[in-house]
Amino acid sequence: MKKIPLKEMITAGDAVPSVPGDNSHYVEGLSRYIWMPDGDNKPHLVDLHEPVDEEFLNARNGADNQYWLFTRSNPNNRQVLVHGNINSVRNSNYRAARPLKVIVHGWNNNGNTAMNPTITSAFLAVQDANVIVVDWNRVANSNYNTAVRGVPSVGQHLGNFLVWLINTAGGNWNNVHLVGFSLGAHVVGNAGRTAGGRPARVTGLDPAGPQWGGNSNALNRNSGQYVECIHTDGRLLGIMNAIGDADFYPNGGRNPQPGCTTSLCSHGRATDLFASSVRTNHFVGRRCPNIHEAELSTCSGNAFNMGNGIISKRGSGLYALRTRNAWPF
Repeated sequence: MKKIPLKEMITAGDAVPSVPGDNSHYVEGLSRYIWMPDGDNKPHLVDLHEPVDEEFLNARNGADNQYWLFTRSNPNNRQVLVHGNINSVRNSNYRAARPLKVIVHGWNNNGNTAMNPTITSAFLAVQDANVIVVDWNRVANSNYNTAVRGVPSVGQHLGNFLVWLINTAGGNWNNVHLVGFSLGAHVVGNAGRTAGGRPARVTGLDPAGPQWGGNSNALNRNSGQYVECIHTDGRLLGIMNAIGDADFYPNGGRNPQPGCTTSLCSHGRATDLFASSVRTNHFVGRRCPNIHEAELSTCSGNAFNMGNGIISKRGSGLYALRTRNAWPF
């Protein structure tokens, strides 16, 4: 195997990719540039060496979070809950006895991004629940490195809001399910740890990869009683390593996912697979002895369903499965 001189490697790592959305050039830990999608799945070129905007973060942080409540009584029209304002909860359709689902979007997204109504409607179709969509667009729409640095504050504010909500308006941690996509997966990780790991279930949908390898602020097993990850664009926009109690690798956990031509599509596929699993619970993973076999989808161990909204779900290990290329997959 030809050894590439360090100078050439650095030059290759700094090369600016020319085809929008094509991340085939990207080498984890080496490449400077990567394409990332916005809420409409349009590609944006991200410079992973771009300076963090400290001044912005001093003015914009998790205090800017908005909490939008949806229930079967208001499935499409949000009711805004305000941390510290109990009347905002009393005047809403929040009911303490219901399960609580929390959904958190990723970078360059907002509370109206398609994944939010898709997952919200899936939850409400199968369960009478309180669904809270977290809009953290002010931090999420800063440059990527600044948004990464802002994730802990966003997650801590969310965790503190949930503690306040349950302590003040009622609820049960054993009925709390946090779901986050990409950077949002790390947000719910921080939220769960801020709440002392009490949320019954935390689901990371293709947790963001760039800048998160070895990052102590990443989603981990301490974020909830049961932490699950669905990996769909590993080693590109998503983390490939197992970081939950149970980690699922549909179609090898990497790009291209069936029906996708770019890693941007493969990254977002995790949100659709999850929404579909909540509605029908038809994805059956088979346990893998290691990540290599998970990537090859050659696993034949015990069966364990991927995703779904079952709050009492518990399990551990790596799992592989195949899906189809279009809804419901």
